[in-house]
Amino acid sequence: MALVDADKLGLGLSVFILIRTSNHDPDWLQKFRAAVTGFPEITGVYRMSGDLDYVLRARVADMKAYDRLYQRLIAKVALSDVSASFVMEEIKETTVVPMELR
Repeated sequence: MALVDADKLGLGLSVFILIRTSNHDPDWLQKFRAAVTGFPEITGVYRMSGDLDYVLRARVADMKAYDRLYQRLIAKVALSDVSASFVMEEIKETTVVPMELR
């Protein structure tokens, strides 16, 4: 595994996709998991507590690329509500696990 500069790869837009669904049955979940794990642009998928059901993290080139990802996602799985927040500045991003906090 290597760490690369997303901007240099032409993937300068980081987006958090916020999802709510009214369907939580096993068939829907299987379809959702297959969809989100099949998109290389989606780099993180989290099932949440509280108001949101899922948060996805994605890297795309620009807004048009995000819209294409969004269109492909909603074509694969039914979602009740989808919104997105676009990162304006990455202040800290790391994959390091803080061992000293154990």
